[in-house]
Amino acid sequence: MRQAADDTEERERRAAIIQACLEMNRLGLNQGTSGNISLRWQDGLLITPSGLPYERMQPEDVVFLDREGQPHGRYKPSSEWRFHRDILQARPDTGAVVHVHSTYATILAILGREIPAIHYMIAAAGGPNIRCAPYATFGTEGLSHNALQALEGRSACLLANHGMIAVGASLEKALWLAVEVETLACQYHGCLQVGEPVILSDEEIARVVEKFRSYGPEAQKGNSQESA
Repeated sequence: MRQAADDTEERERRAAIIQACLEMNRLGLNQGTSGNISLRWQDGLLITPSGLPYERMQPEDVVFLDREGQPHGRYKPSSEWRFHRDILQARPDTGAVVHVHSTYATILAILGREIPAIHYMIAAAGGPNIRCAPYATFGTEGLSHNALQALEGRSACLLANHGMIAVGASLEKALWLAVEVETLACQYHGCLQVGEPVILSDEEIARVVEKFRSYGPEAQKGNSQESA
């Protein structure tokens, strides 16, 4: 059963969403209120409201959305609530979804280009490419369907003529991945101005994906616990 709206943990998560929204604009990942963020919460999710400037947003403005897509709050949820809900329902390992219209990822999305393995950091998204989902009108079931297909086996995708989605176990990881995807998009865009880049093999990216499993303090902590 859902806890009271003034629950301390829920309020902290609502505040974390607002801080992440402000951070993605500060980082240049997004402009205005075009992006949106969701965070898994109890039997549903918390999501940014539609069209409300992040600077004005208060924790109580963040919308709770139940599994059926019914909003609870004083504002309407983001117009992209459908793919947020569907991704979180389809991906039990995912705790947060970040959607932005970052410049270079969107340039490639407008071209309908996926991002190939120009750099080994593409493995952070789970495989040898970051797919570009076919275009569908924003907020529609069609867009949600296309995004889910493009995210199969991946933690990020582009949306044709639209923007980018990055997911993660936590809000921090999803936002970090969004930065990495935008960096890769910028690098790929730069390469295309000069010529065709050298693409790393699927086998090499598979090796890097495996190496990433033991990379960083959290993975090291897990390994220590297993050997204890």
